[in-house]
Amino acid sequence: MAATLHDVARLAGVSIKTVSNVINDYPHVRPTTRERVQAAISELDYTPNLTARNLRSGRTGTIGLAVPDLGLAYFAELAAEVIAEAERAGVSVLVEQTGSDRHRELDLLRSAQRKLTDGLIFSPLGMSQEDVGYLDVPYPMVLLGERIFDGPVDHVTMRNVEAAKEATRSLLGAGRQRIAVIGAHNGEVIGSAGLRLRGHLEALEEAGVAMDPDLIGYTTLWHRANGALTMRELLARGVDFDAVFGLNDTLALGAMRVLQEAGRSIPDDVAVIGWDDLDEAQYSIPSLTTVAPGRTWIAHTAVQTLLERIKNPDAAAEPRLRLADFRIVERESARLTER
Repeated sequence: MAATLHDVARLAGVSIKTVSNVINDYPHVRPTTRERVQAAISELDYTPNLTARNLRSGRTGTIGLAVPDLGLAYFAELAAEVIAEAERAGVSVLVEQTGSDRHRELDLLRSAQRKLTDGLIFSPLGMSQEDVGYLDVPYPMVLLGERIFDGPVDHVTMRNVEAAKEATRSLLGAGRQRIAVIGAHNGEVIGSAGLRLRGHLEALEEAGVAMDPDLIGYTTLWHRANGALTMRELLARGVDFDAVFGLNDTLALGAMRVLQEAGRSIPDDVAVIGWDDLDEAQYSIPSLTTVAPGRTWIAHTAVQTLLERIKNPDAAAEPRLRLADFRIVERESARLTER
């Protein structure tokens, strides 16, 4: 027979309420009493009935995480960090993939699945600023990404413009004047591509370097194949460049492969910088210089912010915008010192 709450209370010589307070980490329990209860739990190998506990609290002990595409390394690594942070906080994560499709994202917001979770960390890619009203949901939510701003929920994201400016300044400071951008989205203003391109162009303007439209490489998706295809197009058109700024690491890695196939030396002929600081960036040949946009901080802050809202659902605090710090990680693909 499995041990019960009564068994633990009897062995520890305390009330059932005291055992419950210890299990729920209630702070006002004497240390000696807490030790006795924990010893009894260990001796009896007692496992709390989480289902009953959740029914009493009205919570499931699970949060949702919705991302566009786990096939993109950034979202896979982000999901892993969110899961690890949630586990440290004692909650589980239900991960859902939207495929970057607006209708699937909207359906997810009002899905019956939401009853299985206490709140949602949501990273949309198909939705846009015009969809901000759909974020007014009856459950705690933390928004990630750069598709929607000034919404009714807490928002944790990157310093896209500032970090892109710093990446471009670093290349300019190393003597590179013809910087090709890989991954722009035609006409996009709000979104990762639009904001990072804006930061790049602002850095060029501040440095007095003319913007050449031929140096902007447009893509749809941000996979290696897109980076490779765009680089092949730039080379086929005979565009002159001495540096490449991939708007994410996978684009940069795809572009690097094509440059090497074409006999371009990296970084001597062409310096390359990416964005995301993926794990594989340090193992590519050459290893990839990149923008580390604060992914670990984003995962930690998103989970903790959501748990705060779940714990205090009636709090009237205004939605908060929280921005991650960034840094440039210099590796072999770009020497960020004057040539």
